[in-house]
Amino acid sequence: MSGMRSYGDPCGVARGLDVIGERWALLVVRDLLLGPRRFNDLLGGLPGVSPNVLSQRLRQLTEHGVVHRRDLGPPTRVHLYELTDWGRALEPILLQFGRWGSQSPQSPDGALGVDSLLLSIKAVFDPARAADLRGVYEFHIDIDTYVAEVADGALQIRRGTAPEPDATLTTDIGTLRAVCGQQITMGAALDSGRLRLSGDTHARRRLTTLLLSPASPEV
Repeated sequence: MSGMRSYGDPCGVARGLDVIGERWALLVVRDLLLGPRRFNDLLGGLPGVSPNVLSQRLRQLTEHGVVHRRDLGPPTRVHLYELTDWGRALEPILLQFGRWGSQSPQSPDGALGVDSLLLSIKAVFDPARAADLRGVYEFHIDIDTYVAEVADGALQIRRGTAPEPDATLTTDIGTLRAVCGQQITMGAALDSGRLRLSGDTHARRRLTTLLLSPASPEV
């Protein structure tokens, strides 16, 4: 299987690392948690990885059953990479790992990508605050669109659109980072025009209180 090395240890931790322990593997999984992506999208979202290394990691993760490659066929000839059910089972592990890693005294200078930022929002989501509230929200962040749905005390976020969202947030990634990191207030972002909210008044309030506070750890 692509010359992959094994720890040769039957422990579940070692067996898991046999699958996802190579450099970049977990970050590939992270960037697929919110939905399928093309190769170039993954490459652009992982600064520092080479095309050859990314190809190798995707091949290994596919061979292990973590990732599935879907061919859209002619005329597009586009390949989409998406997580299998087994791959998606890594989400709670990655979110918890992100919470743990955010406490590290070392903090690289790089900025969070949009997927990482949205996963950070999910990592600090408090089901107790959601109670029995339900809502569907769209995030328009630069050229990307995401849907966040709150139901049954849980938050789901995915790439895509919603037919009739309760509220919509439109902004750029820099502004969203600043709001989530409490570098600027929501009011200041709205007043500047760098962030816009539309939809039902109560839904807009739920969106900002449930999803954008407190500050998110870096996942």
